[in-house]
Amino acid sequence: MSKARPIPTLTLETRLSGRVCGPVCGVDEAGRGPWAGPVSAAAVILSPDRLPAGINDSKALTARRRDALEAEIKACAVGWGVGFASVEEIEALNILQATGLAMRRAISALEVAPAAALVDGNYRFELPCEVETAVGGDRLSLSIAAASILAKTARDRLMMEMDALYPGYGFAGHKGYSAPAHLAALKALGPSPIHRRSWAPIRALLAPETV
Repeated sequence: MSKARPIPTLTLETRLSGRVCGPVCGVDEAGRGPWAGPVSAAAVILSPDRLPAGINDSKALTARRRDALEAEIKACAVGWGVGFASVEEIEALNILQATGLAMRRAISALEVAPAAALVDGNYRFELPCEVETAVGGDRLSLSIAAASILAKTARDRLMMEMDALYPGYGFAGHKGYSAPAHLAALKALGPSPIHRRSWAPIRALLAPETV
């Protein structure tokens, strides 16, 4: 019998907020693994008195449900912010450091300055406040789950815009991630300006042919 999936709560936020004596934001990213497009991050401070129903890890939700929750989270949150790091920044810094840059931009966009950030995963990014990590945080923490939704919907929307700007790659469907149709388009069209040229599949296509 499979173990029941945990339901996100505000337990981690409440504990951390009591220790730092101030508001805590949940932080998560989207788009670390794709072959194309930026990496996005979101930061969210939730109020225990105004919690939209159904907040969960973005990967456990349908696109329609994520879109609906995005609007509810933005309407109910004490503060929210979204940040991006471009393909050029990913190539210059590496994906890990670019993710941290997107997170700092998301936190800077908050209407309320947080005393601490609760970040999904186990890497302690350098952020403008105290940082606490939570492995599987998007399944445990409501504010991290909310941030995962905002990061995902913001990036998906941008990749749909990129689909119109760079037609033929199918960005509106796969959002820049690995997919047979994406690889076929790359082979037919070559990399677009938003492809991550240091990523192995794109680097292989750009490599000179060997005899």
